[in-house]
Amino acid sequence: MRTIYLFFIMMLFCVNFYAQQTIHIKGKVVEEKNGKPITTATIMVMGSSELAITDAKGGFVLELSQSLPVEIIVNALGFNDYKYIITQREENITIKLKEGVTSLDAIVLSASRTPESVFESPVSIERMGTKEIENTTSATFYDGLENLKGVDVNTSSLTFKSINTRGFATFSNTRFVQLVDGMDNSSPGLNFPLGNLIGLNELDVQSVELLPGASSALYGANAFNGILFMRSKSPFKQEGTSVYGKTGVTSSGNAGVNEYVDVGVRVAKKVTDQFAVKFTSSLLKATDWFATDKRNIDGDGKIIEGTRYNSTNDDYNGINVYGDEFTNPTDLGFGKVSRTGYDEQSVINPDTDSFRAALSMHWKPFKNNDDTEIIYSSKFGTGNTIYQGASRYALRNFIMHQHKLELQSKHLMLRSYVTIENAGDSYDIRFAGINTLRSENAATRAYNQANNTNLTVDELWFGTYGQVYGNALGGGASESEARIAARNMADASFRTDPNSAEFRSIFNSVIKNPDLTQGAKFVDSSRLYHTDINYNFHELIEFAELQIGGSARRYMLNSNGTIFTDPTDGTITYDEFGIYTQLQKKAMDDRLKLTGSIRYDKAKNFDGNFSPRLSVSFSPDEEKNHIFRASYQTGFRNPTTQDQYVGLNLGNTILIGSAPDNPMRYNKTFSVDSPAGQSAVGGASVNFNGLQGYNNSFTRSSVEAFGAAVQQRATEIVVNSGGTVSPSDAKKQAAAENVGLLKKSNVNYVKPEQVTSYELGYRGKLGKNVVVDLSAYYNKYKDFISIVTTVSPLYGNVSAVVGPAEVSGDVNTQLLLNSIGEGEYTPTSLYTNTDADIASYGANIGIEAKVFGNYDFGINYSYAKQDFDQSQDPDFETSFNTPEHKVKVSFGNSNLYKGLGFGINARWQDAFYWESTFVDGQIDARALLDAQLTYDIKKWNSAIKIGGANILGDEYEAAPGAGTIGSQFYGSWTYNF
Repeated sequence: MRTIYLFFIMMLFCVNFYAQQTIHIKGKVVEEKNGKPITTATIMVMGSSELAITDAKGGFVLELSQSLPVEIIVNALGFNDYKYIITQREENITIKLKEGVTSLDAIVLSASRTPESVFESPVSIERMGTKEIENTTSATFYDGLENLKGVDVNTSSLTFKSINTRGFATFSNTRFVQLVDGMDNSSPGLNFPLGNLIGLNELDVQSVELLPGASSALYGANAFNGILFMRSKSPFKQEGTSVYGKTGVTSSGNAGVNEYVDVGVRVAKKVTDQFAVKFTSSLLKATDWFATDKRNIDGDGKIIEGTRYNSTNDDYNGINVYGDEFTNPTDLGFGKVSRTGYDEQSVINPDTDSFRAALSMHWKPFKNNDDTEIIYSSKFGTGNTIYQGASRYALRNFIMHQHKLELQSKHLMLRSYVTIENAGDSYDIRFAGINTLRSENAATRAYNQANNTNLTVDELWFGTYGQVYGNALGGGASESEARIAARNMADASFRTDPNSAEFRSIFNSVIKNPDLTQGAKFVDSSRLYHTDINYNFHELIEFAELQIGGSARRYMLNSNGTIFTDPTDGTITYDEFGIYTQLQKKAMDDRLKLTGSIRYDKAKNFDGNFSPRLSVSFSPDEEKNHIFRASYQTGFRNPTTQDQYVGLNLGNTILIGSAPDNPMRYNKTFSVDSPAGQSAVGGASVNFNGLQGYNNSFTRSSVEAFGAAVQQRATEIVVNSGGTVSPSDAKKQAAAENVGLLKKSNVNYVKPEQVTSYELGYRGKLGKNVVVDLSAYYNKYKDFISIVTTVSPLYGNVSAVVGPAEVSGDVNTQLLLNSIGEGEYTPTSLYTNTDADIASYGANIGIEAKVFGNYDFGINYSYAKQDFDQSQDPDFETSFNTPEHKVKVSFGNSNLYKGLGFGINARWQDAFYWESTFVDGQIDARALLDAQLTYDIKKWNSAIKIGGANILGDEYEAAPGAGTIGSQFYGSWTYNF
């Protein structure tokens, strides 16, 4: 830490050197028609990165380190740009802006790490400013991101939304980066953002910028599909106290009508000209959307026909029913039968909430240098929500907090922060259902005591089912009637009633137990440390603007061995770093802009990656009303910490990360019941090591083909023998004959996936009232990360399997066939990469216009398509999860009459197929309508807003198994002291 402090002090002297000849220009920006101050307007020096932002009274102070005269450009969302030449020191400039048509003139920093307008950006970019945030029709500004062109928002919970662009995403979107004031919002253990859990209070949002597509050249690993920037307001520029209160209802067919409340506060104070503080906080409480999908799924997560009381097959596994995954382990004469599980509402609390708080202190150490600022900030977020990944997870009292120290100046940015998380009381909903169902209950204890037995609840349930089923058939009942009677009796006798106090006691015990063979809790206290640095040489090099920067990150994974293979008394440490440079050159009176950048990244377990980017933008007219752009970009995604270091028994498979040192750390003891197996391992149990999943396993498809062939051939042998050959001997003979079907797996360790992206675009102002934005892209992917499931025998060497003719004399092959035949094996799910060719392409068209005088109208269309030949890798799922066509329309007027405004947003998307590790299925097309009315009460410094999301009540699910989303209606009051 001492070294860090010395480094900061040294940097302060460096930045002070450049502050000796500063010129201060003061003024204000107002609306031309009424003189009303314009807040958050940007004043930028042409050809430079020097800028200022107006405060709540429209005032600004622009600091110049170059000699006069200079030309400035002033812009604000909803107003036309204004250019002005400063020839001398001025203290009282008044700049009047005319109302304009578009938000494309807003200044952004993210596209090139330097100030430029959205209109002139060399790549696609979407933005929301304070005006759009105040007038969003959605219940929160974060929900309102869905109205941006090309943006998808996947809703796992009322309080958990996942943002994505350009396809290939589930709710755990590890290909998309979300930064809040420069800090990565991703969970250190999960590696993706938990919505806006530790994001910004809507009162404190300065701007939101979104870059679709690859951005690794400037922002490093995982900026693969896109990157979202959220920036907060400065307490130096936006002082005061603001509060808001919002209340309303959510409404859906399965959850009913439920109240929700959302309140927040922002307090900012400039204590002196050099020191300011800011505090923000917000709290939301509501009832979550209910997930009640009871469609049947198979073992691969595909939706299939069948109900609980199917007349021929009682092997039912409902999507949002938990515990019915468990079936009878052996054939008891009635086929495969699953136990009666519990609906999701029995194993979760539907209440959802989110609490955020943030404190920051801002210090400008030099009186004559307003550009140099040191910031310390802390952000805290906690909540209760639901995340859908390989299972459904109840995140309960989940905590994340971040702490940052940052130095900002005209040339230098240096930032270090830490992210710390605690999983709290979170648990796996599926395992909560399974292990509550399978836990010993009072009925089990009473039976064992009365009969002097030691049977499990499963054995008693299936035994009762078989006995009643057989008696019912013998009594003349139909197949369906027999199954219904058998299930009813087994449930009444040995299934714990979900409405009972006993159920609640067992359930509470299960969700506190991190052993997934008996419990459902997951433990995670991981953290990450991150440092960024960037230096801009724009005043030292006249030829072009040069930037150099870098970053370093350290993960410290700590799950007490419950998720990762970390030891119970230690952590797993994982490091990565990157360096980059960018050169930007303007020519032809700034109508031509050439940008080139390259970045090198290196992570602990992988070779280094180079990520180049080239872009060009050109305006053929002097007024720059038409901008053509083209770009070539690359991106990469490092395997997540879970991809590398997970070691988790999921019940039906063991998930093993593929960092070189990870598989050997995973060990699990399995019981061995067969005499041949016990003889081979020297006892009734054997240790399984994770390396066996890679080095001693069969492919799953070959084992499935082998099993089907053995079953068919064994039946033929028994029939052909006239019953003289027993079923067990027939299976052994059939297994020997078909041993050649078993294939050894060949799974490589995982490596980073890569993308190369090409984009063309055009932005144009057509007359005074219409702006058009067009873009098209093509992405080519390499080494897409995938999961392969292998089958690992608990004994025997899969590399030494002999042919059918030699089986009788080869002990090793006999042991392997015994292992498969007796079920003494374990599936292992391993992270690797697919060799399949994958590409995607798409286009976006957006039009913004002023119509009927001062009404705002916008419409955009997005097209997205993937190119993937399934035959190249039959078992691989791309999880593209994106509709091919989307249309979004907006219409409104923020000042219809004396402070009264309104807004309407409509969205339509067509049907698409959803793929994930939880369940696959079709998502229907949907059309949604949001609307709001606002009323600004100037004399009260207040704004009142009423509105609704999905006001037509068309219910839908973002994915199979997710909550059914209905309507949300709200009313809010914002007051500025």
